[in-house]
Amino acid sequence: MDEFLDLPTLIAIVVAIFVLFRLRSVLGTRTGNERPPVDRSRSTPAEKNANADDTVVPLRPRPTIAQPDLDDERRARKLEAEIEQAAAGNAQLAEGLREVAEADPTFTPKSFLDGAKQAYEMVVTGFAEGDRQTLRNLLDKEVFDGFQRAIAEREAAGHKVDFTFVGLPRIAIVDAEYDKKNIAVTVDFHAEVVSATRDNDGNLVEGNADQVQIIADEWTFARNPKSRDPNWKVVTTSQLD
Repeated sequence: MDEFLDLPTLIAIVVAIFVLFRLRSVLGTRTGNERPPVDRSRSTPAEKNANADDTVVPLRPRPTIAQPDLDDERRARKLEAEIEQAAAGNAQLAEGLREVAEADPTFTPKSFLDGAKQAYEMVVTGFAEGDRQTLRNLLDKEVFDGFQRAIAEREAAGHKVDFTFVGLPRIAIVDAEYDKKNIAVTVDFHAEVVSATRDNDGNLVEGNADQVQIIADEWTFARNPKSRDPNWKVVTTSQLD
């Protein structure tokens, strides 16, 4: 027994008892009734609000009533202004443009005229060059057939056209309607061109290669607003006096 309780052993026991006592005083003991630690990163919004200062008020509280779509209001005002400008005091034309816009929400007079300008230049240039594919894409079948016959007759006669599109100083919508199936918009074009038709020998048959001339046409564009095809096609053409 004396050998077991030697001095080094007693010192080791005392040190162990002291360390255990200090750990208990710092860490405490678990009884099974402790509250689990709070993971603040996973707290619900309600819990976070409960912990917040009661005097904090949101700077921009979310509205409880849906606000009107201001973009829609602006578009409606812009469309009406364009219609009034295009109609130029013609009440019947203004009403027709409104009917077209109601049937086709993508329609606006300005965007339509921008497209009509491009289509007109492509058609008259394509006709002069005999570009049937371009004409087929832009013209209704009946109109295309008429252009096709004129090109074929010109080619059979051995005639060629030197053509330059100079500009389109005047363009205006003159009619618009929706017949419950198709929407149709009629446009007057006054274009500046240089055109000269020559025979196989280079002799001038028609026109003037050195002079700008004015050509005036009235075309009607149409499309079915329920169709997936967004393109308009020329359905009638006529020359203005």
